[in-house]
Amino acid sequence: MGAADAVRLIFTAPIWGRLFLSIWEQKKVWGTPMCGRLALTLPNDAMVNLFKAAPDNDLPEGPNYNVCPTNKIHVVVAGRRLTSMRWGFIPHWYKAPNDGPLLINARAETIANKPAFRDACRARRCLIPANGFYEWTKTPHGDRLPWYIHGAAPLVFAGIWQTWGDGLATCAIVTCKANEKMAELHARMPVLLSPQDWGTWLGETENKAAPLMTAASEDLLQFHRVDTAVNSNRSAGPNLIDPIKN
Repeated sequence: MGAADAVRLIFTAPIWGRLFLSIWEQKKVWGTPMCGRLALTLPNDAMVNLFKAAPDNDLPEGPNYNVCPTNKIHVVVAGRRLTSMRWGFIPHWYKAPNDGPLLINARAETIANKPAFRDACRARRCLIPANGFYEWTKTPHGDRLPWYIHGAAPLVFAGIWQTWGDGLATCAIVTCKANEKMAELHARMPVLLSPQDWGTWLGETENKAAPLMTAASEDLLQFHRVDTAVNSNRSAGPNLIDPIKN
């Protein structure tokens, strides 16, 4: 019996089995989760102007060059409200935030059918701004080498959100198969939205959102190696995105 068969026999609960197998198969194929750290340097008022959004009063302070899962991040929701949410989507059946896998990403190919994400995909889509994000490659000896990925302008990720428990707002970044350039670092990439598509993703138009969940053009993103200091979630400062020689 192979490892996959053994896992399928052990995890047979209808919901938890599907959720575990999704995470396990993703780990088997792609290694680490996609887009696990962000950098956001835009001031809050710049984001208000960029999205023509009304800001909440409790927005995270910036800049932050090492935004980690479970941190509060900036999110734009329908109605053009700039708010903050926990990065790490919590399904409604979790009894505690750590009651299962940390869901920071949602796969575009299956988001409409997965029990954890399908309702949010239909009714609670959001925009997640960032100046860039980090990915890691491994040396033959297993050392993790960080890369910083960015564009010429701020990036806007497709996201989904929902509230959990007594009103904790949580979100995840939608990912898709990587384009050829990004595939040098990882098999997947975040779904990136251009300004003309923000309204469609937020449900402000009659256009369908599903066609937006595709890889960005090859020339949109650039990347360079950065210092391994960013491997620690305690590291901070603009030096984290400075290029170093490979």
